[in-house]
Amino acid sequence: MPLKITRKAAKRRVATRRTVRPQTVAEYIARVPGPARAALKNLRAIIRSGMPPDVTEVISYGIPAFRGERVLVWYAAFSGHCSLFPGSSVIEKFKIELRDYSISKGTIHFPLANALPLALIKKIVKARITEAHR
Repeated sequence: MPLKITRKAAKRRVATRRTVRPQTVAEYIARVPGPARAALKNLRAIIRSGMPPDVTEVISYGIPAFRGERVLVWYAAFSGHCSLFPGSSVIEKFKIELRDYSISKGTIHFPLANALPLALIKKIVKARITEAHR
């Protein structure tokens, strides 16, 4: 006798498929819509330029991250902004320079409508690497 799947179970199964986390950074980037994808790739390149050679890219908590002995920074794209997650202590150090951006305890939001602040991002990444190697 064939197994009958209820509509409720079928909907739950479809929803689960849509929320499966990406397994690779390339898979994450491929899922990001066009305008945000370009900004995300730019953010990724800026972050990568400041990373030591032994650092690898991984998926952590469902988003891309750069990892040495531990995760140094995470980054992600959303509908209206890209985010950098360098940790609360680094954000606190750059609070004055970040006054034009939306920030939370551990996150910086860069609006898609504006160009990324390349020099500032590089300084933040460098500060995070220095902090992690203490």
